[in-house]
Amino acid sequence: MSATTLIRIAPYHYIHVLDNNTNVQRVENGPQTFTRQEHEKVVSGPNPMIIVPPRHYCVVLDPYIREDEKTKKPAYDQHGQVRIRHGDREIRFADEWPEPFPLLPGETMDGPVTPLTVIAQDTALRLMAKRDFKDEETGKSYVAGDEWLFHGPATYYIRVEVEIKELVSATMIQKDHALKLQARNRFIASNGVERKSGEEWLVRTPGAYMPHVEEKVVAEVKPTYLLQTRALHLRATNSFTDVYGFRRKAGEEWLVTNTMSEIHLQDVHEEIVNANVSLTCLGKLQYCVVLDPVIDGKVQYGSRELRKGESSFFLQPGESLDGGIKNVDVLGQEEALLLRAKEPFKDGNTQRNPGDQWMIAGPCDYIPPVEVEIVEKRVSIPLDENEGIYVRDNQTGKVTALSGRTYMLKAHEELYHKELSPEVEGLLRASNFDDNKKKARDKTRVVDFRVPHNSAVQIYDYNKKKSRVVFGPALVMLDPDEQFTVLSLSGDKPKRPNVIKSLALSLGPDFMTDIVEVETADHARLRLQLSYNWQFELGGLSNEEKEKIFQVRDFVGDTCKAIGGRVRGAVATSNFEDFHKNSARVIRAAVFGLDERGKINDEFHFSSNHLSITNIDIQSVEPVDERTRESLQKSVQLAIEITTKKQERNARHAAQTIEQGARSKIEGQKILNQTEAEEAKQALIQLQAESAAVASTGTAKAEAEAKAEYYEIESRSDVEQASLSVLASTIEAKAGLEEEKATQDAQLSYENATAQMDLRKAEKLASIETAKFKALVDAISPETIKAIARAGPEMQAKLLKGLGLKGYLMTDGNSPINLFNAAKGMVGAGGVGL
Repeated sequence: MSATTLIRIAPYHYIHVLDNNTNVQRVENGPQTFTRQEHEKVVSGPNPMIIVPPRHYCVVLDPYIREDEKTKKPAYDQHGQVRIRHGDREIRFADEWPEPFPLLPGETMDGPVTPLTVIAQDTALRLMAKRDFKDEETGKSYVAGDEWLFHGPATYYIRVEVEIKELVSATMIQKDHALKLQARNRFIASNGVERKSGEEWLVRTPGAYMPHVEEKVVAEVKPTYLLQTRALHLRATNSFTDVYGFRRKAGEEWLVTNTMSEIHLQDVHEEIVNANVSLTCLGKLQYCVVLDPVIDGKVQYGSRELRKGESSFFLQPGESLDGGIKNVDVLGQEEALLLRAKEPFKDGNTQRNPGDQWMIAGPCDYIPPVEVEIVEKRVSIPLDENEGIYVRDNQTGKVTALSGRTYMLKAHEELYHKELSPEVEGLLRASNFDDNKKKARDKTRVVDFRVPHNSAVQIYDYNKKKSRVVFGPALVMLDPDEQFTVLSLSGDKPKRPNVIKSLALSLGPDFMTDIVEVETADHARLRLQLSYNWQFELGGLSNEEKEKIFQVRDFVGDTCKAIGGRVRGAVATSNFEDFHKNSARVIRAAVFGLDERGKINDEFHFSSNHLSITNIDIQSVEPVDERTRESLQKSVQLAIEITTKKQERNARHAAQTIEQGARSKIEGQKILNQTEAEEAKQALIQLQAESAAVASTGTAKAEAEAKAEYYEIESRSDVEQASLSVLASTIEAKAGLEEEKATQDAQLSYENATAQMDLRKAEKLASIETAKFKALVDAISPETIKAIARAGPEMQAKLLKGLGLKGYLMTDGNSPINLFNAAKGMVGAGGVGL
């Protein structure tokens, strides 16, 4: 193995060589062929040299110490090793290191070569000092931890003592917008205002805003546009003076309206309670009551204020409407208001105390004061003779029924609600034929009932403890203490109690039907369906006697029981055969009884309620036993069949007679109809001929008149068309002339404007050139210009003097020269110089 090694180092490359004898490293730069000795070792390389292009930099860790900053000569220790700053960093720029350079032993690169940071307009770098240092350019000293901004447009040259925290961009503040800022630490702002840590404020100036290093952008504040019908409700979070010059205390609330500003920006000490406070508008016939009104900027708690229309206002914070916007009560001739005093006050010359009630009658417009409440609006109640109302006097408690006049309730009166039992309510609705009255009853109206013909109604007065009977047809109107007597009658077959409910008692004549089961002497059980004709006999009786018809509550049930008992007693004494043959006589005799001559009486009279049974009809007799019923049905069916056949023969004979008579009438009618048809046909033909003649004549006349009218209209339209054509030509010519005139005027105005603009431009350019030349002369100074002007001739004179020439002549050899005259200028005391 050879003791030496050749290493070719290319241009702009280097190697680090370690001398093992001295343990010292050195750098060998190219281009060269390096011969490595046996005691040497190539530690690294060949490596390319570090090239820092213009506007770039690189960071070197553990840089070497220089003996001279200008020559950048490294400093060596006593062993010949390059001295380095351990743990330090060095930034090398292209301006200071234009040539490629190697890294000396101990140096390393911290990242690649990096372009310089270019800060654009409206941007800045937030920098922080990592150690104490003094900026040579500004002469300002910084302590470790200090932060500041480096504003653009500029190129930032990085320093080892400074750390780039972030790139800060300016925030664009639009018109009518603001920027909400917060102080990171205590500092003095650019406008000289001292800001405390955590303090917030607004920047309202439109444009790009670059926040201070101690400022933090919290948010962009957008404007709130205030309309005439909308206000902004704000609350102060701290005590401050707002933009309108008012001193606001913490917790205070207020409104910002369109009259103060059209646009509002929320301050940092403000919070929006309601961004849409609507305008309260009162019409001409409207009013409202404001609770806790704000007077002179102070809330009057517990107070009430009346505001009348026409007006519009915003409800201040703390204010509210009592019941909203109310309409003015416009009272007519028959209307009034019932009022009640809530507080003591003076009503004209009258002193009103709390609880007092009075009325104000129309016609008028009334707005109640804040001390008064409207209990209700009353209208005069028109009452017919058949209509009425119940009125209670609140002072005495007496209830009165009024009818037959128009009545307005007094201040101490009210409508009384008369209650009826649900049973009576249902009977009243069922008895009314009017659909409207079948709905819920107005309890303040007098209860009326139309007593049907030949009926009676009993009414009881609980106050007087007396009853009265009204016979129909009549209209019953109940007094406040009166009630109807409800009749509960038996019904159905056989009779059951409490089936029929009614207010009116029919006086008859009418009938009732009942089923009675009887048993004959030979124990044949029969079911009889009996129908009784009845009526109340009231003729010639006094009123007291007539009222006895209501003494028996269920006269139907009692009557059927009494008649059933008599019938069962009579049938029990007869056998089935006798009863079947003489059933009608047996039953009638049992019910009506016999007179002295053995004749059946005409009626059965009940003296207790004057009810009379005038007739009994046996509708059916059915045996209860099945076999008896079958034999009886067969005999009955046979009798019915014989009777039916007889009736059929009689009916057939009568039908044939009627048919023959009808046919004869039909034939005669046919002949009459044919005669009338022929006469009508003849009249129709005659009328058709006359109508055809009239139609032809009318058509010819109509065509002639239409043609004449057509020619007349056509001639008129031609004349109008010619007139309109002339008018259109005139208008078109005038329009063309005006258009041409307008075009020429516009062209002339344009040329004048262009000439004026050119003139102004030339004047401005001339003034700019003059100012530029003046500024240039001022910048160079007259002495400099004088020196520049004299520099050429003096240089020429010095040159000729140095050559020993009095003059010179320069030619290109092609142009002829008049040497006779030229020689005169060249001849001098010293001879001619060529």
